[in-house]
Amino acid sequence: MVDYYDKVIAGIAGSLLGGLLIGVVAPIAVQSGLFLGTLAATLLVYDAVFRNPPVPATDPRVAAAAIVWHAVLFSLAIAVFAG
Repeated sequence: MVDYYDKVIAGIAGSLLGGLLIGVVAPIAVQSGLFLGTLAATLLVYDAVFRNPPVPATDPRVAAAAIVWHAVLFSLAIAVFAG
């Protein structure tokens, strides 16, 4: 049985792979395509963590998940645009 969060995880993986595919096929850098995929995945993470959280919104794990995800997104943005 596929749960909502299983679909979210598949969507995150799909958006990252789609971004990688865009970077490979389109005339943009692979890192830029992966960054675009990460931005799309961020929408799914936002939906799963803040709009439909699996734990109460007051649980500290909700904030920790958001901080970790945005740290990954920020480091990827630095790697793409500064390197």
